[in-house]
Amino acid sequence: MQPVRVLIVDDSAVIRKVLSNMLASDPEIVVAGTAGNGLQALERIPEMKPDLITLDIEMPHMDGLETLVEIRKLYPRLPVIMFSTLTERGAAATLDALARGASDYVTKPSHEGAEVSQERVREELLRKIKSLCAARVPRPAPARVPVSLRPSGRIDVVAIGSSTGGPNALSGLIPQFPADFPVPIVIVQHMPPLFTRLFAERLNVLSRLQVREGVEGQKLQRGDVWIAPGDQHMTVARKETEVVLGINHDVQENSCRPAVDVLFRSVARAYGGNVLGVVLTGMGADGTRGSAEIRGAGGEIIVQDEATSVVWGMPGSVVAANLADRIYPLEGIAAEVVRRVSLRRAFAGAARM
Repeated sequence: MQPVRVLIVDDSAVIRKVLSNMLASDPEIVVAGTAGNGLQALERIPEMKPDLITLDIEMPHMDGLETLVEIRKLYPRLPVIMFSTLTERGAAATLDALARGASDYVTKPSHEGAEVSQERVREELLRKIKSLCAARVPRPAPARVPVSLRPSGRIDVVAIGSSTGGPNALSGLIPQFPADFPVPIVIVQHMPPLFTRLFAERLNVLSRLQVREGVEGQKLQRGDVWIAPGDQHMTVARKETEVVLGINHDVQENSCRPAVDVLFRSVARAYGGNVLGVVLTGMGADGTRGSAEIRGAGGEIIVQDEATSVVWGMPGSVVAANLADRIYPLEGIAAEVVRRVSLRRAFAGAARM
């Protein structure tokens, strides 16, 4: 297998050197070349033929967002990882980049604990490059899990997990839910602190439902959407007659905090079989063990299909474990969530009459 060819685009010679050294540490990756700004990058792509580009956001002459727009016009399927600062401005620009077609992002090393920070960036960058450039190997069709046409319990909460490609997927999904959606929605999207707050604010503007970053002790109510804060796990738990959010800084799971497994386990315990879990595009296997707990409690799991996923790691892992009730393209998931919630709540109401 040929090594992945990466073009590094950054106006800082120091950062270009640091990134080159990081990538050179892995024999499966080779630096095809570097560029100091967007104009140089666009000139060098045809000759260097990279498999992936790392793209700085703040550059002179043509910044990362402008460069990304031009790359997407010429090379719509070329993976691009944005390289941004962990600041409010950097987070906002990164979300803009994701909305304009960036595949993923990595935040730059911080000044505090430089060695630890650089190792974190190296591991994250290598993992994302390999995931985005992995060859698409046809997978056998999964065995369909029998689902009752007349379910006995209603859905009282929707829990969603996503990672790579998730911000765009959620930006398309959540605005489709009607203003009178009858149950709360809780979400884990793998993102660092600050990013999750800004992302929740953006989704709130786009959506008919109220979208907010999770808060300790907040009561779950119908139609509210809660996104786990960056670097914090989010859980739900019963407190007398209410269900409330919990926020904690417990150890990472699946190298993630927040982790989908943590949230999914908690909704299974709090709601039993009255849960609909949704696993969207994402790298890795976070959400698989949690999906098993939701299914074990009597709930349902649906996942995004491979064709519409940026990376079919998380949903693919759920499918491989035979935990997915059904698989849908992204554009069909909102309607299916609404249908299942409405059907099961109507049936449960009729059964009580």
